[in-house]
Amino acid sequence: MDESLYSLRMHARRESRHLSGGERLVGAADLEKATAALVRRALEHPRGRADEIRLAVDLVPPAEIRHGRLLDLRTYLVADYRQGRQAARRLLRDAGISTGAVSAAMDWIAQGAAPDGRAMRGAMLIDAESGARLEADPARGVRASRMDLTPTAEAELRARLGEQGLDNSHVREALVLASKVLAAPQVLAELCWSDDPDYTAGYMATRDLGYVRFPQLKPLGEERGGRAFFVRGAGLDREGLVAFLEQAVLLIDRIGTIGGAEEWRD
Repeated sequence: MDESLYSLRMHARRESRHLSGGERLVGAADLEKATAALVRRALEHPRGRADEIRLAVDLVPPAEIRHGRLLDLRTYLVADYRQGRQAARRLLRDAGISTGAVSAAMDWIAQGAAPDGRAMRGAMLIDAESGARLEADPARGVRASRMDLTPTAEAELRARLGEQGLDNSHVREALVLASKVLAAPQVLAELCWSDDPDYTAGYMATRDLGYVRFPQLKPLGEERGGRAFFVRGAGLDREGLVAFLEQAVLLIDRIGTIGGAEEWRD
């Protein structure tokens, strides 16, 4: 695509708490429809209707648009969220993340990583060796932003996810987000599960393994969730990393492998 696009971003709050967010990169002809869909999401959230919705729209010239490929996707079936976390823990350790860093990330997400014990608006930056948190603002964290699929790539992804019974916005958007996060060389891995009380799935991701999904990473009804980006603390260019994650525009035009589900084997 050689045309300019609009970066559309939505952030919704309810009773002064983060409720929902969304991202699109669309052409002018699709801007109104995409905006309406994000507003509807904020008004129909499982935790209630938003009482504050903020929209931001910026024109992105073609020269500022980077192109990329989705991570491969695989799904491991687990008995419950405890086994899911054990599986994610092992894969993260195999990827070079220390036991302490993985445990710290899981504890923070489970307990509410923001200072008030609630879910953060963005992600934690965690030193992959020491487990120390490196984000400048522990309430806001780092928010990966300005990424989307081309219409052709989205259609192909939806068809292939549909074959696995996974064609929903949770999976599509998380896969796109993880693909941008892992496009940053300083990020070694990501861990995430949702703060949506009705959605128990989560994932870990690395460049080598791709996006590894677990249908259960938290109990049903739990409103605490979040994400952690594991980085090498030594020599980290935090400002450069945050600038890439929050400001660089990534349009994904190539789809990775969409694998079938398999039972997790300890």
